[in-house]
Amino acid sequence: MKSDIPYQKMVDVELSRGETHLGSQKHYRCLIILTCLTTILLILLSLQTLLVPMATSSSSSSSSGQQEHLLIRETCTDPCRIVLVESIPEGLVFNSSTTHQSIYEAWLNLISGAQTSLDIASFYWTLTNNDTQTHEATANQGEQILEELGQLSGRVSVRIAIDKPSEKKPMGDIKFLTDSGADVRMVNMRELTTGVLHTKFWIVDKKHIYIGSANMDWRSLTQVKELGAIVYDCSCLAEDLGKIFEAYWYLNQTTTVPAHWPKNYSTVYNKDTPMQLSLNGTDASVYLSSSPPSLCAEGRTPDLQSILSVIADAQQFIYIAVMDYLPTMEYSSHKRYWADIDTQLRSAAYERNVRVRLLISCWENTNPIMFPFLRSLASLQDKSTLDIQVRIFTVPANPRQKHIPYARVNHNKYMVTDKVAYIGTSNWSGDYFVNTAGSALVVNQTTSPTVQEQLQAVFERDWDSPYSTDINHRTNRKDVC
Repeated sequence: MKSDIPYQKMVDVELSRGETHLGSQKHYRCLIILTCLTTILLILLSLQTLLVPMATSSSSSSSSGQQEHLLIRETCTDPCRIVLVESIPEGLVFNSSTTHQSIYEAWLNLISGAQTSLDIASFYWTLTNNDTQTHEATANQGEQILEELGQLSGRVSVRIAIDKPSEKKPMGDIKFLTDSGADVRMVNMRELTTGVLHTKFWIVDKKHIYIGSANMDWRSLTQVKELGAIVYDCSCLAEDLGKIFEAYWYLNQTTTVPAHWPKNYSTVYNKDTPMQLSLNGTDASVYLSSSPPSLCAEGRTPDLQSILSVIADAQQFIYIAVMDYLPTMEYSSHKRYWADIDTQLRSAAYERNVRVRLLISCWENTNPIMFPFLRSLASLQDKSTLDIQVRIFTVPANPRQKHIPYARVNHNKYMVTDKVAYIGTSNWSGDYFVNTAGSALVVNQTTSPTVQEQLQAVFERDWDSPYSTDINHRTNRKDVC
């Protein structure tokens, strides 16, 4: 042992000198004892120096781990309440009792109830019909929303994160809001990720949220079919969505996306450890996903991984309603095949005999290349082994409505399975998950699937409606749009 070396050296020195007078012996013996005591003391001090930090570190690590564990397992005690909201385009009539509050009414309620703050993440703003240079009576709902937001901006904190518009984009709404007192930041996603800020959500008083397909566009209230969800009195969920908003807010001040987001943007709620809360009086597991991955701080589930996980967990059925479905990187400078979602759907149908239904939109701006891929999916139909069906949803337009640009389309972006309700803001093509900013709300109420059942009812209403048409091997855009 190293502790014996000084002692042994002293003994050897004494023996080599032989017997001397008594005074010398006493001197050496005292020196030996003193050396031994000094050595032992040094050893004890060294051990203390080594062990105390280790114990402190272990204790700190254990404490931190316990805190993190408790945080992950923490149950939200807020009396959270969720409602589905829809925009049904003018003239669209369903032979069904399935109805929900309009997005217009829901937004008005959120605005009128705001006490301290309103944060909005949005793609663009055209709540008036100035962009069409025409008079359109159905723009009145959007105009009223804008007017109410202007008045609110003079009373409470209103922050708006918006995709940096091109020079051709109208800016009248934004100017009106900034003049009214709103704080607006433009995020240059094209420079940051080569995408756009495509998300659409509200956070009110840090306790109510809206998330869904509707843009801040008058057409999204009266001329486009939209779906979203509002969660009331749920500060824990609003706080988590607030972290995504704060990331957008920060990106206005930088030209690069952080390689590692600071801890205050992190979350402990994701597909593996969702938030446990009471939703409409029933237990629920909930989390928020985001895209692209570069905007996901530690702990946040990327939107694509959320979708793939929901599909992988389905045991009975998967119903999808989205405007665009393209297994490609269609809007990138280098187009390429991108089969992540497509492969997962085929696997679910083939390996687990899950019933798959896709309700895809068709309008004048639909990309024709979508149809070969949809026909390929629809061909996987066999009564005994495979059950994939694809239908096209078309919103009819009268002569007046046909003159409204970027209208008369089913703009939904949701998925419902036997286990989960997924409500997002992205179209389903690769670019939206790789480059573009979007977000989604994922709710699992398996024991009492109230939200999931409501969303399923919306899908089945639309699927069985006269606006839905089966796709076949000859279907193309000009036949159905």
